[in-house]
Amino acid sequence: MSARIVGRKRERAALDRVLASPEAELVAVTGRRRVGKTFLVREALRDHIVFELTGSHGAPLRAQLAAFDTSMRASFPDYGARATDWSAAFEHLRAALSGARTKAKKRVLFIDELPWLAARRSGFLSAFEHFWNGWAVTRRDLVVVVCGSAASWMARELLHARGGLHNRVTRHVRLAPFTVAEADAYLRARGVSLGHYQTLELYAALGGVPHYLRLVERGESASAAIDRLCFARDGEMRAEFEKLYASLFEHAERHVAIVRALGKAPGGLTRGELAARAGLASGGTVTKTLDDLEECGFVLRTPELGRTTRDALYRIGDEYSLFFLRWIEPHRTHAANVWIHKRGTPPWRAWSGYAFEAICQKHVTRLKRSLGIESVETTESSWNHRPSNDGDDTDGAQIDLVIERKDATVNLCEMKFAEGPFTIDKRYAAELRRKRDVFRRITGSNKALLTTLVTTFGVAASTHARELVDAEVTMTALFDTPDP
Repeated sequence: MSARIVGRKRERAALDRVLASPEAELVAVTGRRRVGKTFLVREALRDHIVFELTGSHGAPLRAQLAAFDTSMRASFPDYGARATDWSAAFEHLRAALSGARTKAKKRVLFIDELPWLAARRSGFLSAFEHFWNGWAVTRRDLVVVVCGSAASWMARELLHARGGLHNRVTRHVRLAPFTVAEADAYLRARGVSLGHYQTLELYAALGGVPHYLRLVERGESASAAIDRLCFARDGEMRAEFEKLYASLFEHAERHVAIVRALGKAPGGLTRGELAARAGLASGGTVTKTLDDLEECGFVLRTPELGRTTRDALYRIGDEYSLFFLRWIEPHRTHAANVWIHKRGTPPWRAWSGYAFEAICQKHVTRLKRSLGIESVETTESSWNHRPSNDGDDTDGAQIDLVIERKDATVNLCEMKFAEGPFTIDKRYAAELRRKRDVFRRITGSNKALLTTLVTTFGVAASTHARELVDAEVTMTALFDTPDP
């Protein structure tokens, strides 16, 4: 196991199981652009890779085949042929593997950026299908690993293929962005030590994509890094949004329309509301587009307590996309130090609160661990009471996160981002009481209701805090030992 890999314990364990398998394995590694798929495969399987081929975006067939020949010569010095098409290429590869000798129990073929190789009319997929079904699947010492960032293509042509590759993928390794704890460990491994608060601020702007975090330089603050990367004229993150969705999805304009609509609705939207605001006809296209976005983590679907699955709320789940829409895009023509000047303003507080809430919802397991209920079976949802027009005199109420437990208890969680201990004033104290009372009345729950505050630096001691707060979680919970 490579010492250079930070986190990724589940993914590394899956690849270790592949190497221990007594059968041939076809492994699909998927994940968004810049999330570290290639690095993971190369590092975790480096002692077993005997052939590696990487597709080039938009390259003609002859260039892709030339790259294949170059890879063959690097892996098999005696190779002197020339691939004229993909059928011939895979026949050359089969012959080379049949005659090669290796001490490794497993030999790995690594095909990176598979969608770029398998362009329309290239013949790649049919040749690859014949190679796997006709020969490779019988070789117990063989592992074929394929990678691709184009999520919809990988799902359609490989993971859910209907032709000769139907059900041929033996393992699917889905690589997500780093958790907060993994991001912190990655930064520290690179000599960047910002402390919990600044790391959280950086994560709220860039998310957990390793490549984005790699751009942060040692010795600069989170604010300085955000200003340089996102607002400076030559900042690497200024134009990432446009590249990101185009690289992942066909007809990416639909995906971008949905993300933009969600960027204007911090509280989230139902499927119907989202289709209307994005200007898309409700139907299979919207469902497929949302599935694509959810698969890659760009959109979070949160069930609403007491409502049907169709009424689930969709929110932006990608920190960078939200930051781009709220900050980078509107300030592209402004002077330097935009972020340092905007910190502490009302728009900054609104964004940071929403971003913190979204981060916490993605790290519920860690919140449960901090609350001491990690082993308790729970269901998580949001809750929003909208007064009707038929005589309901109850004011509306919304609770960020409801953790309903099997031990007859419900944690009503409120997330509050603050630059110091959070103070509960008289007005917010009344709001906490009202939310709890409305929740009890509308849901009819007879369970114990625990008002739970999730904050950055904890809740300041006060009469209101002692009276109303049943449980606390601070941002420290997000930085504990990475998930196993």
